[in-house]
Amino acid sequence: MIEKRIDELIKIINEADYRYHTLDNPTITDQEYDKYLRELFDLEEEYPELVRLDSPTQHAGGEVIDQFKKVEHQIPMMSLSDVFSESEVIAFDERIQKESIHPKYMCELKIDGLSVSLLYKKGILVQAATRGDGVIGENITHNVKTIKSVPLKLKEEVDIEVRGEIFMSKKTLEAINIKRSKNKQPSLQNCRNAAAGSIRQLDSKIAKERNLDVFIYHLPNPLDYGIYNHHEAIQYMEKLGFKVNPNNQLVDNIEEVLHFIDEKAKERDNLPYDIDGIVIKVNSIEDQQKLGFTAKYPKWATAYKFPAEEVLTKLTDIIFTVGRTGQITPNAVLEPVIIAGSTVKRATLHNEDYVLSKDLKIGDIVSIRKAGDVIPEVVEVKKERRTGKEQEFVMIKECPMCGKEIVKKEGQVDYFCMNLECPARKIESLIHFSSRDAMNIDGLGERIMEDFFNFGFIQKISDIYHLDQHKKELITLEGYGDKSVTNLLNSIENSKNNSLEKLLFGLGIAHVGAKTSKIIAQHFKRLDYLMKASIEELTSIYDIGDIIAKSIVEYFSKEDNLEEIRRLKEIGLNMNYIGKDMTINSEFQDKTFVLTGSLENYSRDEAKEIIEQFGGKITGSVSKKTSIVIVGKDPGSKYDKAKELGITIWTEEEFLNKIKE
Repeated sequence: MIEKRIDELIKIINEADYRYHTLDNPTITDQEYDKYLRELFDLEEEYPELVRLDSPTQHAGGEVIDQFKKVEHQIPMMSLSDVFSESEVIAFDERIQKESIHPKYMCELKIDGLSVSLLYKKGILVQAATRGDGVIGENITHNVKTIKSVPLKLKEEVDIEVRGEIFMSKKTLEAINIKRSKNKQPSLQNCRNAAAGSIRQLDSKIAKERNLDVFIYHLPNPLDYGIYNHHEAIQYMEKLGFKVNPNNQLVDNIEEVLHFIDEKAKERDNLPYDIDGIVIKVNSIEDQQKLGFTAKYPKWATAYKFPAEEVLTKLTDIIFTVGRTGQITPNAVLEPVIIAGSTVKRATLHNEDYVLSKDLKIGDIVSIRKAGDVIPEVVEVKKERRTGKEQEFVMIKECPMCGKEIVKKEGQVDYFCMNLECPARKIESLIHFSSRDAMNIDGLGERIMEDFFNFGFIQKISDIYHLDQHKKELITLEGYGDKSVTNLLNSIENSKNNSLEKLLFGLGIAHVGAKTSKIIAQHFKRLDYLMKASIEELTSIYDIGDIIAKSIVEYFSKEDNLEEIRRLKEIGLNMNYIGKDMTINSEFQDKTFVLTGSLENYSRDEAKEIIEQFGGKITGSVSKKTSIVIVGKDPGSKYDKAKELGITIWTEEEFLNKIKE
């Protein structure tokens, strides 16, 4: 059920992002959101083959509405990773220390407001924008100009972009709600929602009446101003006339970071504005550049989130579920309890070792924490509350779905149902095969697959491609019409033409994710060649280790799997890699490219794919490390910056010629 849970989390988080960033009308608490996101990160880390392109972990979050002009950030506005405990803060430091970096840290209060980018030309405010999706935001200049703490003119005639947080003070919110109450209007929920809703009004008079404030905390390109650490950047921005938080503190080590966290946690309620954590940043810009970024987050910064609420409830039972790989997962059944405004009845217990390490017994009173998860974490058992009537936890010996014996593999903590015919396991495998990152069969989602399995239409992967034999029966089913069934069958037929990596990922070989599938497909080209590969041959491929290699060899050693592949061949599925191979080109190899303006012959994604295909890489901003800037129609400030720094510039025509060469 892992993939199903991931799909649920993505749906919940994307909806929450939309309501939070676009509608400014959140339906879940920040604690709930954090827990959902954390669970998704953990699941994707454990099951990298299930990472979806539309996962909120791959991207920053938020949408741009049509009421405001769209603005492209010259340097992407990335969000921060979150940590929730002292041990995770220490682990963050340890990861940095492993890079032979011994940093000083800047500690900052994490203001609960709305992120903003302020752009100045010759010291004059010319643009204010929201984060949006990190690349495209919304122009909110007309409202930001009403904020008295935002300088309209700086103390120096400098071109600069700074970033900060717009917020509303507790005192202001209280005054507004008193006034709204007198006018029989509903109260504003909290400072963050009030600030976000105010700043995105079409009428700037409303924003002005809301008495908003701002703290500036980030200079995206400090080296351009001869600044080499974050503390100096804060001082420079303050010198220019920006309001910075007086609580910012430069510390020498992680112990002082932890002390700062403890200190501010105690002061939190007495602050004039809301905070929900502490931001921790490596101070040195050189160290920041060395550490770099993930797809979404800087590796040199993180946000410690204050602990969520914990409550007590009774553990009434422990039940077991089965995933597509056969993994058996124990789950806590809880007496319903309300945390952060929602009712909680279940919590995952991960595996047998997890239950035993916490010494959980059925009937125990347990402490549970919800940092945003619909299935929260069991923190600990309250042993002093035991009555002697509690039942010992006993790990099951048989699969709860098919009754076959379950097995714990050597070196692993999880038990597995090894029965390939197990209904639960088969349904999850079929859903995975049809999923977007695998064979991408539109119209064959979870609910429909479960229906077709239960109706007997699909029992194994090859049955999907014989579904046309049941067309008349399908049309008569409730909820299925001729058009929807025809579209489904067309999607199934089209999937036969997918490149090998899609099929390979869809087969669900343990430890073989989408990225690994492509690496293997590019190397072997044909499934027949892969099926004959040895462990030694597989491990000789970059990024393929012993575990993956053994899993692949084991998969193709089983006659049932080989027979299914033979059936798929007979049906006409493509078994060859038809994607593009890496073509090393000296004009592109190991060079850093920036795109600016509109290209007539390619979309940005297509141009990026071409550059990467030739061995280059794409970044979003121009710096001294940029190798080449490709300029299309109506280029922005990136073009000016490239000329200023003397960076090589290609027109689109030159780009096309390089490709042809």
